[in-house]
Amino acid sequence: MPRLLELYKNAYRGLTRETWFLALVILINRSGTMVLPFMTMYATQKLGFTIIQAGFIMALFGAGSIVGAFVGGKLADAIGFHYIQLFALFGGGIMFITVGYLTTYFALCTGTFFLSVVNESFRPANSAATAYYSQPENRTRSFSLNRLAINLGWAFGGTIGGLLAAKNYNLLFWVDGLTNISAAVLLFFVLPMPKAARQKLQELKTGNLHKLSSAYKDKQYMFFIVLTVLFAFCFFQIFTILPIYLKSELNIPEEEYGMLMAMNGLIIALIEMVLVYRIERTTRPMGMIKYGVWMVGISYAIYNLFNGGFIIAFVSILIVTVGEMLSMPFMNTYWISRSNDYNRGQYAALYTMAWATAQIASPSIGGWVAEKYSFTTLWWIIFMITIVVGFGYARLVKNKKSQSEQILSQ
Repeated sequence: MPRLLELYKNAYRGLTRETWFLALVILINRSGTMVLPFMTMYATQKLGFTIIQAGFIMALFGAGSIVGAFVGGKLADAIGFHYIQLFALFGGGIMFITVGYLTTYFALCTGTFFLSVVNESFRPANSAATAYYSQPENRTRSFSLNRLAINLGWAFGGTIGGLLAAKNYNLLFWVDGLTNISAAVLLFFVLPMPKAARQKLQELKTGNLHKLSSAYKDKQYMFFIVLTVLFAFCFFQIFTILPIYLKSELNIPEEEYGMLMAMNGLIIALIEMVLVYRIERTTRPMGMIKYGVWMVGISYAIYNLFNGGFIIAFVSILIVTVGEMLSMPFMNTYWISRSNDYNRGQYAALYTMAWATAQIASPSIGGWVAEKYSFTTLWWIIFMITIVVGFGYARLVKNKKSQSEQILSQ
């Protein structure tokens, strides 16, 4: 037991004060994330829209996420991640409260899109801030701390959101808005714009752009983005098509699926920081990405290989959780390694846009394959995609190592 406690202490040791504050901001922000999980229910049950109309509203949220990530990344490089985070949190809070009073279909569609644009511009700016405040030796753990905060916030917000939705849907919008604004106030007081970041912005304004290169011209990084879209498409099936499969094919009720999702978040919260800490001490930590991707593919393939109900679903979620912990933290490490303080917003924006794109494609394409052919076909397709994508990530990591060796030999 003492050795285990020491391992946990070491996993969290060395993170900067600013990194902890950023995680606290995210925890407060995500603890109020109540509107999105209940938006389709709100649109259909409260406002009387059709399922198709509710689906279109969610698609607009996804489209707004892509636009918001692009704009947020550009502005984070242009005027600084600090100001964009404040704008996104405070502006998003106002938008959440406002959208709660939009009751016509056109108004809700418009409001949802602009809410997403403002709110999601936070992500690339926050990623740039996390990279800035962390140290190279603990950067991956810094992002894992953020993931821990997100998972805890989602668990808390989802639970409270269900209770509030049963009483009054408008409370969801108010709580989501006020937690956004509270996070903005906290950020304003505990993390002012750092002086070094101000200096970099001044260099950009005076034309000292020799260190600025476009992420969109980085061919290897664009290949990484394509791989990430494909991987995220496979991963997001766990939240979109898999619940339908578990209910219709394995007869697993909603409450048991909820338990599986809670297990996913709990394992990540308890283990990921320690796991990343141990992996970071190996010679090639980013080599774990391919194994994580392959495990995600295996988690879907076992539904075609074995018969069973809850036990098979339990094993599948356990495998995908481990795959998630092995891959996603080191994906952050990879994109950060290709950026610098002058263009990190662009790199973060592209990474955020990759996940947002997959979030839109996952339910539509996955649902079409399952309905047109079968769930079995979908699971095999996902398995094959992850095999190819895993080799793609392995190639990127190998190329990065070869480039580093060339630089050291010069």
